[in-house]
Amino acid sequence: MDIFSHGLWAGAAYKAINKKIKRPLSMRLAIFWGLFPDLFAFGLSFVWLFFNLIFGELSFSDLPRPTGVEPAPTDTLPIFRLTSLLYSFSHSLIVFLFVFGVAAFLLRLKLRRTPWELGGWLIHILIDIPTHSYKFYPTPFLWPLSDLKFDGFSWGTPWFLIINYLAIIIVYWFLRKRRRILDEKVGAR
Repeated sequence: MDIFSHGLWAGAAYKAINKKIKRPLSMRLAIFWGLFPDLFAFGLSFVWLFFNLIFGELSFSDLPRPTGVEPAPTDTLPIFRLTSLLYSFSHSLIVFLFVFGVAAFLLRLKLRRTPWELGGWLIHILIDIPTHSYKFYPTPFLWPLSDLKFDGFSWGTPWFLIINYLAIIIVYWFLRKRRRILDEKVGAR
């Protein structure tokens, strides 16, 4: 799924969660963690590409097509092989569980709190599993224990993009409407 949708879905999930709990979680942190896997995997490549475009080392016609970078052929630029490795790392449930466990342990010791906002990262992985096909960055959700990947459908197809953004609009509209209804009930007391 595209990075903006990941942030919006994480934000919606945490907005809904915050309606149910007494001590609100940080939506900004949840949104950051929802964006994190793609920022981590693709950030270095984009910086490298833009740097080379700006300073004339590459032209737009030199940019590889998505099918030329994933799955990473042996003759691809090293930056894109690194991107594939970073993608495996940041889109793995195993890595997420390890990082969450360590962060939870350390934060419980210091702040007596669990870093539930890291769940944005989990939401990202779970959304990516069915929305990536074998043709473009299938999600290696069990990496490094297994190379198992699910051949989903491409999030870039027009019908899915339309449904996805309509669903996001509806969810945010519902959350906003629900907040107004709750505010009116509280004000009527």
